[in-house]
Amino acid sequence: MGKKQVSQLTFFEYVTGITIGSIASSLTVDLDLQLIPVWTGLLIWTLGTVVLGIISTHSRKLAKIIDGEPTVVIHNGQILEKNMQEMNYTLDNLMMQLRQANVFNIADVEFAVLEPNGMLSVLAKSQAQPVTPADLKIPTEYEGLATELIVDGKIVEPNLSQLNLSREWLLEELAKRNHRLEDVYYAELDTQGNLYVDLRDDLDGLPQEQDISETKVTRQKPMKKPPDKGGKP
Repeated sequence: MGKKQVSQLTFFEYVTGITIGSIASSLTVDLDLQLIPVWTGLLIWTLGTVVLGIISTHSRKLAKIIDGEPTVVIHNGQILEKNMQEMNYTLDNLMMQLRQANVFNIADVEFAVLEPNGMLSVLAKSQAQPVTPADLKIPTEYEGLATELIVDGKIVEPNLSQLNLSREWLLEELAKRNHRLEDVYYAELDTQGNLYVDLRDDLDGLPQEQDISETKVTRQKPMKKPPDKGGKP
């Protein structure tokens, strides 16, 4: 089947998932099956999957056997056809995943690696990479994750306490914007101190789309032809 059908799962996880699912479905559909052998097989597959998963986290060699290894499919703008054939990986899949990575020119690719879970990791050449503030030596401020303060009209008290902020402060900030707590669907505070608030029914006040088919168009009467220079109407 190849990696292209595995998506986010490894091949081993894909096979074991289908096998365990098939055994479980047989228990619910076929009532004439003997329960002890079926339950034994289900238990063996489940425990085997868990045990192999634990062992593979401590054994790199076993992890390579079970999950596979990353495979380079593009190097310095050149497609490695032999590696693709070994992985049963087609050119169409390669081009699709390159486009998903916002790469439309193979010549701009330094490395493209097909991961064991079927995803394609792409490293663009230095000339094709976007310019960053570090390249221009522009200083930047720290920008971390925003913190949830309100979710579905309820204050997230642990997050508020972690920021050393009080419930009164949050309600006061909402009052400044003429918002009530029960009307807020989501609110978060970023690392710059900016409070973002999203209301439950924030689209109700927008004008509705107008049906063009019901719009009346008034036609103007054609202008009269101006008189000739000779004075004739």
